[in-house]
Amino acid sequence: MTVRRSRHRSAAYAALALGLAGSLALTGCNSHSSKRSKSSKKSSSSSRSSGSSWSSSKSKKRKVIGGAAGVGAGTAASRRVPDCYPSTYKVTFSQQSGPGSHVTVKFKNTTARDCTLHNAPLLRFDHAKTALPLSQGTPGHLSGTRLTVPGHGYAYAVIPTDTAAARGTARKSVTIDFMGRSAGSVTHGPVTVDFAEKRLHLSVGTTKVTNWTSSVHGAELAAGVGK
Repeated sequence: MTVRRSRHRSAAYAALALGLAGSLALTGCNSHSSKRSKSSKKSSSSSRSSGSSWSSSKSKKRKVIGGAAGVGAGTAASRRVPDCYPSTYKVTFSQQSGPGSHVTVKFKNTTARDCTLHNAPLLRFDHAKTALPLSQGTPGHLSGTRLTVPGHGYAYAVIPTDTAAARGTARKSVTIDFMGRSAGSVTHGPVTVDFAEKRLHLSVGTTKVTNWTSSVHGAELAAGVGK
């Protein structure tokens, strides 16, 4: 082999080596770029997914909180006890004679649900323009007395008639109103009880009526005629 041919082959081998090195370098760069691109896409997708999950979680929390508030409001509304209202068969009267003479006013809750009585019954005998005075408070002004009457339960008020002035004269009828939640308001009234139809003989004069209580004895004590 001549010197000339040896040099020619060496130059060819060197060119081939340089070509291979360049190709490998380009391949490495492309691979690295591809990996960076994939990593960037994955990171972006992960971030977007995380943001969506947080938003969904926040939305669910808002729904749960809103639902809880709605349930609480509904429960409070369902627990509100309605006012009692008078009728000719729910309110009855009876008179006791003797030293502690008095008229007992009895209310019966004919329903299975509780109801509320405020202060005292408003009673106008023989269609009087003004109601019988209250022994506790003033008609039309609430003094804060409130009584819950259970389903099928009773409440009582008493009108003392233990003096000649308080006993007064025989009455023919009474018009009944129940005081409402606000001052001056009434509930579903009035109703009128005819004593002749009920075969009742009641005498009421210058006297007052007590607030509602849950027992006859308590009402009598409030009227000053109990023992």
